[in-house]
Amino acid sequence: MTVLDAPLVGRVRPSALRPVFVSLRVGLHVLVVGLTMFVLARAVIAGGEQLVAISILSIAFIGAYLVGVVTAHSVVTPWMRAAWLVMLLGLWLGLSALTPDAAFLAFPLFFLELHVLPARWAVPLVGVTFLISVWSSTSQLGFEVGSVLGPLISAGVAVIIGLGYRAMAVETRERQSLILDLLATREELAAASREAGTLAERERIAREIHDTVAQGLSSIQMLLHAAERDVADDGTRDKLRLARETAAENLQETRRFIRELTPPALDEQTLPGALRRLADATNEQARQAGTRTRIAFSLSGHPVPLPMSIEATLLRLAQGSLSNVVKHADAGRAELTLSYLGDEVALDVVDDGVGFDPSALTGDDETAPSFGLRAIRRRAESLGGTVDVESTPGGGTALSVRIPVVPA
Repeated sequence: MTVLDAPLVGRVRPSALRPVFVSLRVGLHVLVVGLTMFVLARAVIAGGEQLVAISILSIAFIGAYLVGVVTAHSVVTPWMRAAWLVMLLGLWLGLSALTPDAAFLAFPLFFLELHVLPARWAVPLVGVTFLISVWSSTSQLGFEVGSVLGPLISAGVAVIIGLGYRAMAVETRERQSLILDLLATREELAAASREAGTLAERERIAREIHDTVAQGLSSIQMLLHAAERDVADDGTRDKLRLARETAAENLQETRRFIRELTPPALDEQTLPGALRRLADATNEQARQAGTRTRIAFSLSGHPVPLPMSIEATLLRLAQGSLSNVVKHADAGRAELTLSYLGDEVALDVVDDGVGFDPSALTGDDETAPSFGLRAIRRRAESLGGTVDVESTPGGGTALSVRIPVVPA
C-alpha cells in the first residue's frame, strides 16, 4: 500500500482485481519519476542560470514522492496524506515558475489528487492544478491553443479514470466483504451441521444401547432373580446371586454410558424436564452467589418429541440466556417459557432487571451481554430460527427465540 492508494485500495483484500490495482499503482510511480527526470534532463540540455534551482526542485520533488511511498507502509493519517500532497504541489509550483516543462507533471498530479483526497476536494483541486499548468505555459511561452487544450484534456481524462478507479475499488471492497461474510456463514453452517450430526449420532448410539444391551441386561437380571428364588441349593443360589449382581452392575454402567452420550440435562429424554431442572439449578447457583434473581419455568402447548439437534440447541440457548440474566440483569424475577406452537417451538426469557439499549451493544468482551446475545443469535440462525430482543434501560429485557421444527 502507498500513500496514493491508502484511502481506497488499502482496505481491499486480495482479489482477482488486485493485479489491476498494482499495475495502476506502479504505472503512476513510473510516470511521476519519468516525467520529473524529463523536466530535469530538458533543463540540463538547455542550461542557463535556472539550472541549479530546477535541479534542486526536481530532486526534492522525486525525494518527497518516494518518501511518501515508503512511509505509507506505516500508519498514515488523512492529514499526513494531505500534507504530503501539499508539499508536492508546492515543489511543482516552484518548478512551474522556472520552466514550462513542469506542466507535464500536472497529469500525474491529477491522479495523485484524486487518489489521496475525497472526491469533493480532489475534483476542485484538479481544476486549480489545471489553471496553474496553463498559467505556467502561457506566461513563459505565450498563449497557444495547445497550452490550454492539452492540460484540459489531461484533467478530464484523469477525473474520469480516477473516479472510475475509485468506484471500482469501492465495489471490489464491497464484493470482498460479501465473500468474507458468505465464507463465515458457510463455516458456521458447517460447524452447526457437524454439531447436529454428532448429536444425532450420539442419540442413535444411546438409543441402540438402551434398546439392546440395557434391555438385555435388565431381562437377565430379572430372570436370575427368579431362578434364585426357585433354587434350593445354597451353592447354586450364591452363584446365581453373584451373576445377578454382576448383571445389575453392568446395567448401571450401561445406563451411565447412555447418560454420557446424551446432551447434559437431556438424559430424561424430555426438553421441558431439562429446562425445569435448569431453572432450579440456576436458582440454586444464584442463591449460593448471593444474588436476588429467581427463575420460574412454565410450559405452553402440548410437548412433542423434537430432533435432538433442536432440543440441545434450545437447552444451550436457555443456559446462555439465564446466565446473562444472573450476571448482568440484576433482576428480581425471570420467566423461562417453552412454547410448542405447531410448526415452531419458542423459547422466551423475560426479566425485570436493569435492561439495556440493544442498539448500543458493540463490545467483543466474552463476559459482556452482547457476546452472549450474539452467540444465542448464531445458534438459533444455524437452525433457521430467529431471535428478537426487546429491552429498555430500567425496563427489563425480553428475549424470544423461534425455531421451525419437524417433529422427530
